[in-house]
Amino acid sequence: MSSILRLGTYPSNYPPASSTAETLSEEPLRFGIGILRFPIGRLVATSNALAQITPADIATGLKRHVQGDWGDLDPDDKAANDTALVDGSRLLSAYHAADGTKFWIITEADRSATTVLLPEDY
Repeated sequence: MSSILRLGTYPSNYPPASSTAETLSEEPLRFGIGILRFPIGRLVATSNALAQITPADIATGLKRHVQGDWGDLDPDDKAANDTALVDGSRLLSAYHAADGTKFWIITEADRSATTVLLPEDY
């Protein structure tokens, strides 16, 4: 779990009250894992995901997720995520670990938390 927590979160005062979705996408916050296109809140993972996915695979998935690379989703789900960046709804990404294990990353609509989990954990 500590590998996930080291990746960090947005400061509690970000975005400023005057920011808009357009402003955030034009001027994304730079962070240790790249450019974040949206606030990620608290990072958590299910025990099942932590047991079956390496920290390196989780870190790679998180980096892709926060940069808007939605992974192995169909075009409609990718479009829904792109819309969610503007309207503030939930974000879902799907990835495969190096050993082929499928996992999801979900950021809540209120951006309070981002969860790494296996599909069967949902």
